[in-house]
Amino acid sequence: MAQSSESDDGNNNNLNNNNNSYDVFDDNLNNFNNNKSLSCRMYENEYPNVDDLVVVQVKSIADMGAYCALLEYNNIEGMILMSELSRRRIRSVNRVIRVGRMEIVSVLHVNKEKGYIDLSKKRVSPDEVQKVEERWNKSKAVHSIMRHIAKESQYGVEELYQHFGWPMAKRFKHVYDGFKWALQNRDQFLKDYDVPKDILDILFKNIENRLRPQVVTIRASIECTCFTKEGIEAIKRALKAGLDEQEEDTAIKINLVAPPLFNVSLSTLNPEDGRNKINHVIEIIENNIKKSGGNLVIKSQPAAVIPDELNKQSITQ
Repeated sequence: MAQSSESDDGNNNNLNNNNNSYDVFDDNLNNFNNNKSLSCRMYENEYPNVDDLVVVQVKSIADMGAYCALLEYNNIEGMILMSELSRRRIRSVNRVIRVGRMEIVSVLHVNKEKGYIDLSKKRVSPDEVQKVEERWNKSKAVHSIMRHIAKESQYGVEELYQHFGWPMAKRFKHVYDGFKWALQNRDQFLKDYDVPKDILDILFKNIENRLRPQVVTIRASIECTCFTKEGIEAIKRALKAGLDEQEEDTAIKINLVAPPLFNVSLSTLNPEDGRNKINHVIEIIENNIKKSGGNLVIKSQPAAVIPDELNKQSITQ
């Protein structure tokens, strides 16, 4: 199987869309109807625990490190120290971290009294990233549901979490999974949880809209090289062999990022099935390029992404 390699800033790119922003929060809507707030953390704990992995957005970069907003914890501030950015020698900070980007980081220290939170980017392993991304996507969906209900009712977001959100999280591990259960067990849901009667219609309407299966893009990055006489022709043949593996209902795309880096992607309703198909395509490409004396290295494993960078040169065109 192909070698796998992660670049310094490659672990967390799947969180970032082409706007480099997170649009669930709107700072202009933090207060609603004077006495209720649309601004709230996503989890019951006000602060993360040490060793937790959290999603942040980089706000500024200083000599000591990068100041970040913890998006799951109502944008409280944390800092990634320069020494915690990368395990490798840093030649350019912008190659490792950039203002506006979203990153997955590990919590090193929490001082609740002073509000200090120390974070680390280098201590996050590639194997952990996928689970955090899946949790983040669930949390965004739940938070969007709560905010929509708050806009159309007399309750604030934190009130809604306290009524039934956080109690469901204790039982189902995540509110998202609790909502899926509620759709199939409405009567039991209403018996088990303190759901205000005047929000039932908008609650179930929003759950149904947000939890409906959605098409996601699965993408992996590979480096494909060949330094024999066949060179670029061997690479083209190998990539074409991978494209030939696509099925009628699955359109696989291979986009050139910058030689020798390529993105392999597809859109699917089933993320797990999509990852398996991408891995199969990569295996086909690897087998073909090796026959010509070339090599393939996986730079980032297949993972769900917000569709972006699809305007780059594509060999499928």
